Amino acid sequence: MTDIDQVAVNANKRRCDPRDAEIGRRIRALRLERGLSQTMLGNLLGVTFQQVQKYEKGANRVAAGRLQRVAESLKVPITFFYEGSTTSEDRGDADSIDTGLSFLETAGAVRLVRAFSRITDPDMRRAVMDLAEKIAGAGAASAAV
Repeated sequence: MTDIDQVAVNANKRRCDPRDAEIGRRIRALRLERGLSQTMLGNLLGVTFQQVQKYEKGANRVAAGRLQRVAESLKVPITFFYEGSTTSEDRGDADSIDTGLSFLETAGAVRLVRAFSRITDPDMRRAVMDLAEKIAGAGAASAAV
């Protein structure tokens, strides 16, 4: 095999791109937030739950048309999957999004978000937020001691 043939073979090998994994994490977080199983999302997209797993892990790339269907199924603009991933200058915003999304990957967080979204009284919502911020602040203060 010549050097040129080897380059062609290497060029055709698919590598996992960090952007594929990021898009997959965002799909997973939204799917969990919406209360959908991988099977349910797969049915909406016309793929198997195994394919959804591969998308979420970043093992398989999501084609543009399929990503559009994911966005429609999860009721977000397609740009949601790309926010904060363009330049290092935007990394602060992306870090904030990443932290929120990784939090939403836990079952407790999804339950908390759902419960919070059902609170209709604005004063009660504010009280819950104040309580959560105080607890979070107390945890940070005790960790520093």
